[in-house]
Amino acid sequence: MFLTRPRWDETKSSTSEPAIPSRTYKSAGVDIAAGNALVSAIKPLVEATARPGVMGSFGGFGGLFDPAKAGYRDPVLVSGTDGVGTKLLLALATGHHDTIGIDLVGMCANDVLAQGAEPLFFLDYFACGKLEGDTAAAVVAGIAEGCRQAGCALIGGETAEMPGMYAPGHYDLAGFCVGAVERDSILPRSDLCAGDVVLGVPSSGAHANGYSLIRRIVDEEEADLAAPAPFDSSVTLGDALMAPTRLYIKEALAAIKASDGVRAFAHITGGGLLENVPRVLPAGLNVDIDANAWALPPLFKWLLEQGNVAPLELCRTFNCGIGLVVVASPDAAPAIIDAFNGEAIEIGVVTPGDASKADEPVCRMDGLEAAWRG
Repeated sequence: MFLTRPRWDETKSSTSEPAIPSRTYKSAGVDIAAGNALVSAIKPLVEATARPGVMGSFGGFGGLFDPAKAGYRDPVLVSGTDGVGTKLLLALATGHHDTIGIDLVGMCANDVLAQGAEPLFFLDYFACGKLEGDTAAAVVAGIAEGCRQAGCALIGGETAEMPGMYAPGHYDLAGFCVGAVERDSILPRSDLCAGDVVLGVPSSGAHANGYSLIRRIVDEEEADLAAPAPFDSSVTLGDALMAPTRLYIKEALAAIKASDGVRAFAHITGGGLLENVPRVLPAGLNVDIDANAWALPPLFKWLLEQGNVAPLELCRTFNCGIGLVVVASPDAAPAIIDAFNGEAIEIGVVTPGDASKADEPVCRMDGLEAAWRG
């Protein structure tokens, strides 16, 4: 029987080969002690993001949140998940591990905002081949900063060390955000109609979209990430490309409170204005945007000219300087612009759609070639 079988070493003669050395998880490439040290290092960062509604303590198996403690009477939960794409490769190339976490929060929290929801809590997933404590701590510090800007709590996460899965020094990120909105305040609203104005709020750069094309242009043009940016000598090209995603939550929620005229928010991510604005439109309506309403930021002008990217392709790949779109009733526009500290500008209008294509809302960009080629 198994319980009475001799141990392996008792069956060997004195001339047998030496016993196999004792194996450990660390010898296989996973350092539990390093993981524990990281948890200890990030604990104060996580605790600093606490907000009303957070329950439980740091280090539990799950994060707890009570929407009633956050002041909601009839909440609908809104969730979002995303990553930061190949901007991670630029983070590795430039060493900007402290801001990529802000991008992660921005990609998720701004999406949740588009339904009119306040981001309540966030969870992250950090995976690598070998855990390097300083890098991981810098990434989590950025995530915590992003949560602070969004007003949400970082209540959980996972750090996975997987030898052989990633190239040396490389890691991957994913984020998960949950927000809440009162049932009668979900966006987009049903009263969105022709004649509503379209406001654009500036982006802080390329955010975290289109970086496969950016990296291709940088590589083929042999651009030096450490040299002054060709379009802004005050910063390096690497710094300009790694500018973190702008979080719009606090201003946008203030805009909702300041006016009853906010009809919709559109977070401008991959697909740009052309593909993201129609996502908030009901059947039978379109949006016309005037490309002359704002100046194309220097980064995008450089990509257009130096990268030989056509204006239409640029517009359906990048945010092109507009990171958030607000659709609003005309009389509400002044209060909304004030809520965004005067940065929001009128860029277009909602128009009746083609009756034959009532189920296909579109965003048209008027004067695109002339405005951006000039």
